[in-house]
Amino acid sequence: MAAPDHLFNLRNHFYLGAYQSAINNSDIPNLPQDDAVERDCLVYRSYIALGSYQLVINEIDDSAATPLQAVKLLALYLANPENKELTISSLKEWLADPAIGNNCTLRWIAGVVFMHEEDYNEALKHTNAGGTMELHALNVQIFLKMHRSDYAEKQLRVMQQSDEDHTLTQLANAWLNLSVGGSKIQEAYLIFQDFSEKYPMTGLILNGKAVCCMHMGNFDEAETLLLEALNKDAKDPETLANLIVCSLHLGKSSSRYLNQLKLSHPHHMLVKRASSAEENFERAIQSVA
Repeated sequence: MAAPDHLFNLRNHFYLGAYQSAINNSDIPNLPQDDAVERDCLVYRSYIALGSYQLVINEIDDSAATPLQAVKLLALYLANPENKELTISSLKEWLADPAIGNNCTLRWIAGVVFMHEEDYNEALKHTNAGGTMELHALNVQIFLKMHRSDYAEKQLRVMQQSDEDHTLTQLANAWLNLSVGGSKIQEAYLIFQDFSEKYPMTGLILNGKAVCCMHMGNFDEAETLLLEALNKDAKDPETLANLIVCSLHLGKSSSRYLNQLKLSHPHHMLVKRASSAEENFERAIQSVA
Protein backbone atom coordinates (compact mmCIF):
# COMPACT_ATOMS: atom_id res chain seq x y z
CA MET A 1 0.00 0.00 0.00
CA ALA A 2 1.16 3.52 -0.77
CA ALA A 3 1.87 5.75 2.20
CA PRO A 4 -0.90 8.29 2.92
CA ASP A 5 -0.37 11.68 1.28
CA HIS A 6 -0.69 14.05 4.24
CA LEU A 7 -0.26 17.12 2.03
CA PHE A 8 -2.88 16.27 -0.64
CA ASN A 9 -5.48 18.80 0.54
CA LEU A 10 -2.89 21.49 1.20
CA ARG A 11 -1.48 21.13 -2.31
CA ASN A 12 -4.96 21.28 -3.84
CA HIS A 13 -5.78 24.47 -1.94
CA PHE A 14 -2.58 26.02 -3.28
CA TYR A 15 -2.94 24.82 -6.88
CA LEU A 16 -6.51 26.14 -7.12
CA GLY A 17 -5.69 29.53 -5.64
CA ALA A 18 -7.22 29.07 -2.17
CA TYR A 19 -4.10 30.55 -0.59
CA GLN A 20 -5.58 31.64 2.74
CA SER A 21 -7.20 28.21 3.14
CA ALA A 22 -3.81 26.62 2.48
CA ILE A 23 -2.28 28.73 5.25
CA ASN A 24 -5.18 28.15 7.66
CA ASN A 25 -5.14 24.36 7.18
CA SER A 26 -1.38 23.83 7.28
CA ASP A 27 -1.10 22.71 10.92
CA ILE A 28 -0.60 19.01 10.19
CA PRO A 29 0.95 17.07 13.11
CA ASN A 30 3.72 14.44 13.01
CA LEU A 31 4.89 15.07 9.46
CA PRO A 32 8.15 13.44 8.30
CA GLN A 33 10.97 15.96 7.79
CA ASP A 34 10.69 16.15 3.97
CA ASP A 35 6.91 16.60 4.16
CA ALA A 36 7.33 19.32 6.81
CA VAL A 37 9.69 21.23 4.50
CA GLU A 38 7.26 20.86 1.57
CA ARG A 39 4.39 21.99 3.82
CA ASP A 40 6.35 25.09 4.85
CA CYS A 41 7.22 25.81 1.20
CA LEU A 42 3.54 25.66 0.24
CA VAL A 43 2.60 27.97 3.12
CA TYR A 44 5.26 30.54 2.23
CA ARG A 45 4.40 30.33 -1.47
CA SER A 46 0.78 31.02 -0.46
CA TYR A 47 1.94 34.13 1.40
CA ILE A 48 3.88 35.18 -1.72
CA ALA A 49 0.74 34.67 -3.85
CA LEU A 50 -1.10 36.96 -1.40
CA GLY A 51 1.62 39.60 -1.77
CA SER A 52 3.10 39.16 1.73
CA TYR A 53 6.69 39.09 0.46
CA GLN A 54 8.28 40.70 3.51
CA LEU A 55 6.80 38.14 5.90
CA VAL A 56 8.46 35.36 3.89
CA ILE A 57 11.78 37.24 3.74
CA ASN A 58 11.71 37.86 7.50
CA GLU A 59 10.72 34.34 8.58
CA ILE A 60 13.04 32.19 6.44
CA ASP A 61 16.53 32.42 7.88
CA ASP A 62 19.89 31.30 6.48
CA SER A 63 19.74 27.96 8.29
CA ALA A 64 16.54 26.86 6.51
CA ALA A 65 16.50 23.95 4.06
CA THR A 66 17.38 24.59 0.38
CA PRO A 67 13.75 24.52 -0.87
CA LEU A 68 12.79 27.21 1.67
CA GLN A 69 15.81 29.32 0.74
CA ALA A 70 14.66 29.07 -2.89
CA VAL A 71 11.17 30.27 -1.92
CA LYS A 72 12.78 33.21 -0.07
CA LEU A 73 14.66 34.10 -3.29
CA LEU A 74 11.34 34.27 -5.14
CA ALA A 75 9.98 36.62 -2.45
CA LEU A 76 13.10 38.81 -2.74
CA TYR A 77 12.77 38.89 -6.54
CA LEU A 78 9.11 39.97 -6.42
CA ALA A 79 9.52 42.38 -3.48
CA ASN A 80 12.44 44.33 -4.94
CA PRO A 81 12.14 44.73 -8.73
CA GLU A 82 14.88 47.39 -8.65
CA ASN A 83 17.34 44.85 -7.15
CA LYS A 84 16.26 41.87 -9.23
CA GLU A 85 19.66 41.52 -10.93
CA LEU A 86 21.22 40.75 -7.53
CA THR A 87 18.55 38.12 -6.81
CA ILE A 88 18.97 36.53 -10.26
CA SER A 89 22.75 36.45 -9.74
CA SER A 90 22.26 34.58 -6.44
CA LEU A 91 19.82 32.21 -8.13
CA LYS A 92 22.34 31.40 -10.88
CA GLU A 93 25.04 30.73 -8.28
CA TRP A 94 22.81 28.24 -6.47
CA LEU A 95 21.82 26.53 -9.73
CA ALA A 96 25.52 26.09 -10.58
CA ASP A 97 26.25 24.49 -7.20
CA PRO A 98 26.39 20.70 -7.76
CA ALA A 99 25.24 20.05 -4.17
CA ILE A 100 21.88 21.84 -4.52
CA GLY A 101 21.51 22.88 -8.17
CA ASN A 102 19.24 19.96 -9.05
CA ASN A 103 16.79 20.54 -6.18
CA CYS A 104 13.27 20.42 -7.67
CA THR A 105 11.98 23.45 -5.75
CA LEU A 106 15.02 25.51 -6.73
CA ARG A 107 14.56 24.53 -10.40
CA TRP A 108 10.84 25.42 -10.19
CA ILE A 109 11.67 28.84 -8.69
CA ALA A 110 14.25 29.37 -11.46
CA GLY A 111 11.58 28.57 -14.05
CA VAL A 112 9.15 31.06 -12.50
CA VAL A 113 11.74 33.84 -12.23
CA PHE A 114 13.03 33.44 -15.80
CA MET A 115 9.46 33.17 -17.10
CA HIS A 116 8.77 36.52 -15.39
CA GLU A 117 11.85 37.84 -17.19
CA GLU A 118 10.43 36.45 -20.46
CA ASP A 119 13.68 34.48 -20.88
CA TYR A 120 11.92 31.26 -21.77
CA ASN A 121 14.99 29.39 -23.03
CA GLU A 122 16.78 30.02 -19.73
CA ALA A 123 13.66 28.92 -17.83
CA LEU A 124 13.51 25.65 -19.76
CA LYS A 125 17.17 24.89 -19.02
CA HIS A 126 16.12 24.31 -15.43
CA THR A 127 12.59 22.94 -15.80
CA ASN A 128 12.61 20.85 -18.97
CA ALA A 129 13.99 17.71 -17.29
CA GLY A 130 10.81 17.59 -15.18
CA GLY A 131 10.82 15.35 -12.15
CA THR A 132 7.67 16.63 -10.46
CA MET A 133 4.13 17.42 -11.57
CA GLU A 134 4.77 21.10 -10.75
CA LEU A 135 7.77 21.22 -13.08
CA HIS A 136 5.79 19.57 -15.89
CA ALA A 137 2.90 22.01 -15.35
CA LEU A 138 5.34 24.94 -15.44
CA ASN A 139 6.78 23.58 -18.70
CA VAL A 140 3.26 23.63 -20.16
CA GLN A 141 2.93 27.30 -19.16
CA ILE A 142 6.34 28.20 -20.60
CA PHE A 143 5.67 26.46 -23.92
CA LEU A 144 2.28 28.21 -24.20
CA LYS A 145 4.03 31.56 -23.56
CA MET A 146 6.34 30.63 -26.47
CA HIS A 147 3.28 29.81 -28.64
CA ARG A 148 4.45 26.19 -28.87
CA SER A 149 1.26 24.32 -28.08
CA ASP A 150 2.78 21.22 -29.72
CA TYR A 151 5.48 21.00 -27.03
CA ALA A 152 2.93 21.90 -24.34
CA GLU A 153 0.81 18.96 -25.49
CA LYS A 154 3.79 16.58 -25.15
CA GLN A 155 4.29 17.75 -21.55
CA LEU A 156 0.59 17.27 -20.86
CA ARG A 157 0.78 13.69 -22.14
CA VAL A 158 3.62 12.98 -19.70
CA MET A 159 1.44 14.34 -16.88
CA GLN A 160 -1.57 12.30 -18.01
CA GLN A 161 0.52 9.11 -18.07
CA SER A 162 1.71 9.85 -14.54
CA ASP A 163 -1.68 10.87 -13.03
CA GLU A 164 -4.55 11.84 -15.30
CA ASP A 165 -6.76 12.99 -12.39
CA HIS A 166 -4.11 15.17 -10.71
CA THR A 167 -5.28 18.75 -10.21
CA LEU A 168 -2.26 20.10 -12.09
CA THR A 169 -2.89 17.71 -15.00
CA GLN A 170 -6.46 18.98 -15.24
CA LEU A 171 -5.32 22.62 -15.03
CA ALA A 172 -2.63 22.08 -17.68
CA ASN A 173 -5.25 20.45 -19.90
CA ALA A 174 -7.52 23.49 -19.49
CA TRP A 175 -4.65 25.92 -20.27
CA LEU A 176 -3.79 23.99 -23.43
CA ASN A 177 -7.44 23.81 -24.52
CA LEU A 178 -7.77 27.59 -24.09
CA SER A 179 -4.64 28.11 -26.16
CA VAL A 180 -5.79 25.80 -28.96
CA GLY A 181 -9.29 27.33 -28.99
CA GLY A 182 -12.22 26.26 -31.15
CA SER A 183 -14.14 23.26 -29.84
CA LYS A 184 -11.52 22.83 -27.10
CA ILE A 185 -12.89 25.87 -25.23
CA GLN A 186 -15.95 23.92 -24.11
CA GLU A 187 -13.67 21.17 -22.75
CA ALA A 188 -11.69 23.78 -20.79
CA TYR A 189 -14.93 25.23 -19.39
CA LEU A 190 -16.02 21.78 -18.18
CA ILE A 191 -12.72 21.31 -16.33
CA PHE A 192 -13.18 24.61 -14.45
CA GLN A 193 -16.85 23.77 -13.87
CA ASP A 194 -15.81 20.43 -12.37
CA PHE A 195 -13.40 22.23 -10.03
CA SER A 196 -16.14 24.65 -8.98
CA GLU A 197 -18.40 21.72 -8.04
CA LYS A 198 -15.71 19.81 -6.12
CA TYR A 199 -13.89 22.62 -4.33
CA PRO A 200 -14.60 26.05 -2.80
CA MET A 201 -14.80 28.73 -5.47
CA THR A 202 -11.56 30.69 -5.91
CA GLY A 203 -10.46 33.58 -8.07
CA LEU A 204 -8.45 31.16 -10.21
CA ILE A 205 -11.49 28.97 -10.94
CA LEU A 206 -13.74 31.98 -11.57
CA ASN A 207 -11.19 33.53 -13.95
CA GLY A 208 -10.81 30.21 -15.76
CA LYS A 209 -14.56 29.95 -16.33
CA ALA A 210 -14.77 33.63 -17.31
CA VAL A 211 -12.02 33.37 -19.93
CA CYS A 212 -13.81 30.36 -21.43
CA CYS A 213 -17.05 32.37 -21.52
CA MET A 214 -15.31 35.26 -23.28
CA HIS A 215 -13.86 32.89 -25.88
CA MET A 216 -17.40 31.60 -26.48
CA GLY A 217 -18.81 35.13 -26.74
CA ASN A 218 -20.72 34.99 -23.43
CA PHE A 219 -19.44 38.32 -22.09
CA ASP A 220 -22.35 38.97 -19.70
CA GLU A 221 -21.75 35.67 -17.92
CA ALA A 222 -18.00 36.35 -17.93
CA GLU A 223 -18.55 39.74 -16.28
CA THR A 224 -20.69 38.16 -13.53
CA LEU A 225 -17.96 35.60 -12.79
CA LEU A 226 -15.21 38.24 -12.81
CA LEU A 227 -17.10 40.57 -10.46
CA GLU A 228 -17.47 37.62 -8.08
CA ALA A 229 -13.70 37.07 -8.35
CA LEU A 230 -13.12 40.78 -7.69
CA ASN A 231 -15.15 40.49 -4.48
CA LYS A 232 -12.72 37.81 -3.32
CA ASP A 233 -9.59 39.85 -4.15
CA ALA A 234 -9.94 43.43 -5.36
CA LYS A 235 -6.26 43.62 -6.38
CA ASP A 236 -5.90 40.34 -8.28
CA PRO A 237 -4.12 41.28 -11.53
CA GLU A 238 -5.69 38.59 -13.71
CA THR A 239 -9.20 39.48 -12.57
CA LEU A 240 -8.59 43.16 -13.31
CA ALA A 241 -7.00 42.39 -16.69
CA ASN A 242 -9.87 40.11 -17.68
CA LEU A 243 -12.42 42.71 -16.56
CA ILE A 244 -10.72 45.30 -18.79
CA VAL A 245 -11.06 43.01 -21.81
CA CYS A 246 -14.59 41.97 -20.91
CA SER A 247 -15.75 45.58 -20.39
CA LEU A 248 -14.39 46.61 -23.79
CA HIS A 249 -16.38 43.82 -25.46
CA LEU A 250 -19.53 44.89 -23.57
CA GLY A 251 -19.04 48.52 -24.63
CA LYS A 252 -18.49 49.60 -21.02
CA SER A 253 -15.76 51.85 -19.62
CA SER A 254 -12.71 49.90 -18.47
CA SER A 255 -10.73 52.90 -17.17
CA ARG A 256 -11.37 52.19 -13.47
CA TYR A 257 -10.09 48.61 -13.76
CA LEU A 258 -7.07 49.79 -15.78
CA ASN A 259 -6.29 52.45 -13.15
CA GLN A 260 -6.54 49.81 -10.39
CA LEU A 261 -4.20 47.53 -12.34
CA LYS A 262 -1.71 50.36 -12.90
CA LEU A 263 -1.66 51.15 -9.18
CA SER A 264 -1.42 47.61 -7.84
CA HIS A 265 0.57 45.89 -10.64
CA PRO A 266 2.45 48.54 -12.66
CA HIS A 267 4.56 45.90 -14.44
CA HIS A 268 1.61 43.83 -15.70
CA MET A 269 1.72 43.05 -19.44
CA LEU A 270 -1.60 44.82 -20.07
CA VAL A 271 -0.36 47.98 -18.31
CA LYS A 272 2.82 47.93 -20.40
CA ARG A 273 0.83 47.50 -23.61
CA ALA A 274 -1.62 50.27 -22.67
CA SER A 275 1.25 52.65 -21.80
CA SER A 276 3.02 51.82 -25.07
CA ALA A 277 -0.18 52.44 -27.05
CA GLU A 278 -0.71 55.79 -25.26
CA GLU A 279 2.88 56.87 -26.04
CA ASN A 280 2.51 55.89 -29.70
CA PHE A 281 -0.79 57.80 -29.88
CA GLU A 282 0.82 60.92 -28.34
CA ARG A 283 3.71 60.71 -30.81
CA ALA A 284 1.28 60.37 -33.72
CA ILE A 285 -0.68 63.45 -32.56
CA GLN A 286 2.53 65.52 -32.18
CA SER A 287 3.76 64.50 -35.64
CA VAL A 288 0.65 65.97 -37.29
CA ALA A 289 0.14 68.91 -34.93
